[in-house]
Amino acid sequence: MTARTLTNAPALDNYWMPFTANRQFKAAPRLLVAAEGMHYTSDDGRTVLDGTAGLWCVNAGHGRRRIADRVAHQLSVMDYAPGFQMGHPLVFDFAERLAAIAPGGPEAGLDRVFFTCSGSEAVDTALKIAIAYQRAIGQASRTRLIGRERGYHGVGFGGLSVGGMVNNRRAFPQLPGVDHLRHTHDPARNAFTKGLPEHGAELADDLDRLVALHGAETIAAVIVEPVAGSTGVLLPPKGYLQRLRDACDRHGILLIFDEVISGFGRLGTPFAVDYFGVVPDLVTAAKGLTNGTVPMGAVFARRSVFDALMTGPEAQIEFFHGYTYSGHPLACAAGLATLEIYAEEGLLTRASQIAPKWQEALHALRGAPHVIDIRTIGLVAGIELAPRPEAPGSRGYDVFVDCFEQGLLVRVTGDTIALSPPLIVTPAQIDEMASQITASLSRVG
Repeated sequence: MTARTLTNAPALDNYWMPFTANRQFKAAPRLLVAAEGMHYTSDDGRTVLDGTAGLWCVNAGHGRRRIADRVAHQLSVMDYAPGFQMGHPLVFDFAERLAAIAPGGPEAGLDRVFFTCSGSEAVDTALKIAIAYQRAIGQASRTRLIGRERGYHGVGFGGLSVGGMVNNRRAFPQLPGVDHLRHTHDPARNAFTKGLPEHGAELADDLDRLVALHGAETIAAVIVEPVAGSTGVLLPPKGYLQRLRDACDRHGILLIFDEVISGFGRLGTPFAVDYFGVVPDLVTAAKGLTNGTVPMGAVFARRSVFDALMTGPEAQIEFFHGYTYSGHPLACAAGLATLEIYAEEGLLTRASQIAPKWQEALHALRGAPHVIDIRTIGLVAGIELAPRPEAPGSRGYDVFVDCFEQGLLVRVTGDTIALSPPLIVTPAQIDEMASQITASLSRVG
């Protein structure tokens, strides 16, 4: 493919693109210029069906006027307010509204909310909270953090360290004292499973091995994605998360769920906590928090974790951490409008209604060229392709480009096509996605 001749094309040299092969992209750019509902418009005027909710975040679909109006109104009233030793009403209102739908419901007690500016920052914040909590309860030796192989927890040094994506880790030093559980991906036993895999719950016992190696008294927290998204939609085996929760309880270790992707209706429940019925001590969120309109993240903390830090003199800062843009007024305005849309349109549970259609349409790709596994849950799917010899990832990338040229945006991670459309997707649009991918797989060698 050659670079398009664009009218009023922007200069491409100055922008250093994230997670992108810059030279490859700038030789043949793919530019989006507008979005509405389920579709983008490309720079050359084509309509592109959004199969990824932007980047797992535009759960209510694009161009929601209520969100835009609320942000514009807030900008006209007050553009910014400092968050250190000061506050503004919207941030307290937003935290209260989030607490009302917090992971696990009222009985879980995950109703204390710390705002950040992204999922990466939410992860680093949760890791800090875990260490601060252990110190507050007299367990200062607990500073070790446990992640999981093939996990993704953002790009801060904390998230990078507990994450398990090799390419993200190779170029940078990691925090000391971090270890990893084994991943749960087992295509030999679980390929083409509909629903949660039957095999692999025993992998949660890996935590006992790490406790025996390091000592429970050194471990502050374990962090996992309930459903690993960025490494190819890896589903937890039946019983795995409960078994991990039980192991954390036995050893006095906090459990953190990274729900940056799975939160806000993606699985057909408000959070994965609700889907699996397993309650962690901390939950990270972002992406769907504001429908992708204004950058924002959050950490939900159990009340017991919060209360443990609310000790000492009242004038003392309890947690030395925060961001200039924590609880930004524009983000709060966007978030409040987003929650209203979710509630009025039933979007936090809609995926449970359309999931059978989603599963049927995507699993119908079994037998298509190059497909070696298909994984679906809620409105998420991973279609794993056989890698080309000596060129892993190239087949997946070629399918991504071909789909875009034919009017469908998918995400690719290695040789896995990941799908996570806005929660407003229709059955006809699901069929369109499956048809486009099938045709692309036939074209790409």
